[in-house]
Amino acid sequence: MRTTSTYFIPGLLLFFCGSLFVSCKNQSGVSPKTGVAYNDPYNGGLQINRKVKEGPGPGLIIIEGGTFVMGGSLNEDITYAHDNLRRRVTVASFYMDETEVSNADWLEYLHWLNQNFPEDKELYYNALPDTLVWRHPLSYNEPYVDLYLRHPAYQDYPVVGITWEQANDYCIWRTDRVNEHILRQKGALVDYRTLAESQARPAEPFNTDIYLNGQYRGEGIDGEKMPNDNTPGTEEGARRPVRMEDGVLKQPYRLPTEAEWEYAALGLVGNTEYGNIESSKIYPWDGLGVRSGKRRTQGLMMANFKPTGGDNMGIAGYLNDGGDITVSVTSYLPNDYGLYNMAGNVNEWVRDVYRQLSFEDFEDFNPFRGNVYMDKQYEDPEKGIIAKDKYGRPIKVAAKAPRKQTWEELQSAAAADSAKAPFDYDVRGYADETNHELYGVTTLVNDKSRVYKGGSWNDRAYWLNPATRRYMQQNESNAMTGFRCAMTLVGSPEVNTQSKPSFPANRAKAQGGRKILGIF
Repeated sequence: MRTTSTYFIPGLLLFFCGSLFVSCKNQSGVSPKTGVAYNDPYNGGLQINRKVKEGPGPGLIIIEGGTFVMGGSLNEDITYAHDNLRRRVTVASFYMDETEVSNADWLEYLHWLNQNFPEDKELYYNALPDTLVWRHPLSYNEPYVDLYLRHPAYQDYPVVGITWEQANDYCIWRTDRVNEHILRQKGALVDYRTLAESQARPAEPFNTDIYLNGQYRGEGIDGEKMPNDNTPGTEEGARRPVRMEDGVLKQPYRLPTEAEWEYAALGLVGNTEYGNIESSKIYPWDGLGVRSGKRRTQGLMMANFKPTGGDNMGIAGYLNDGGDITVSVTSYLPNDYGLYNMAGNVNEWVRDVYRQLSFEDFEDFNPFRGNVYMDKQYEDPEKGIIAKDKYGRPIKVAAKAPRKQTWEELQSAAAADSAKAPFDYDVRGYADETNHELYGVTTLVNDKSRVYKGGSWNDRAYWLNPATRRYMQQNESNAMTGFRCAMTLVGSPEVNTQSKPSFPANRAKAQGGRKILGIF
């Protein structure tokens, strides 16, 4: 009996464990609700990718979200603006540029425009920064007009003279270039060399939305390593473009919201233990001052700013912040999220429309003011063909309805127009009782006034506080304002999981359902 049990029980356990392991392993390949296999060309060909590892796009750092008191770091409102009173909000996890966008980054953008649209002088001109922002009647800043953007000595300095509108155009361009590069690297599109040498070059540049809609295909475009097409009726070995469901393409780059920017700048993750914020911050670093308190760097400035009037860099032989104007985007120490220059160097544009009383009407989850709801225009609605502009980008039109339209409404222009009437697609000034006729008479704030934050090389220490906020028209620029990009994070918001306990079931689920083996 002992001998039998000695052999039988381990064998039985091995049999069950093996069966369960295979069963659990196969769960990723079948529908848990119908039992039908995924990725099977004989039963419909539905392709579900269970092996996607989401990660940031180039240049980005992950910012684990959470709750914080927006405006809470501002301990003294010396301007008496009362425009960022304390309120608790939650910011979803997202990605953010490690550094400000530099002159080299912008020159890459200009070079691409010139290469792809050499005859379109207007497009290139509109993308140029306004280098005349350096001119002041009583200052000799003329060398910066010609040298700051293009001289190699300034290539790693933040680009300035950029309007909010130009910053958004850059984000759109960057999204397409990053996704195009991913597809060429993976072989879903032809590689760069083949593209350059091909006689059948595409008439328009790559655009993410157009590609996902199946309108960027053909000779000179399709790569040899496109995904297999398991759609029934297709011939064996057929290939298809990458889909959003494949988890290959990145989300759009964009400007961060004001709440995201303030949250990321504070970097409270470094002051948190067991779900409690142990100490607050006034700046992106610990302490009440603007100089380092550490032994090896004691007394050094923590940011590039203007300590007092007439002092932009200190005394020769021992410059206080090392910069007369801007400095390299990787100067000084990063904050606890790993972000450089979230205080000083240049102010940074954010997405939000400015209102002094933003704190009075806000959502407590991902607060943002400035929504303008747009849809892609269809050239042929029945076939789902998106209309493109002369640069190969989808044409955007005002959203027609607050909900998904019926098929009849979508096909009928008259029905669409009737649905549009009660719907306000432009809610930048949502809930504001604004008289636009008074703009320029009693107020300088309107729906094109955008927030910028962070302080600059020419600002006093007060503006280094992440809770301070100012505004400028979205078509204006100056020598003290630049920007950095952000990206929405998809999937689980948790990043720092090792520092906290978790339920065994959750760990097992993350490993593909192997929690069943725990019963033994």
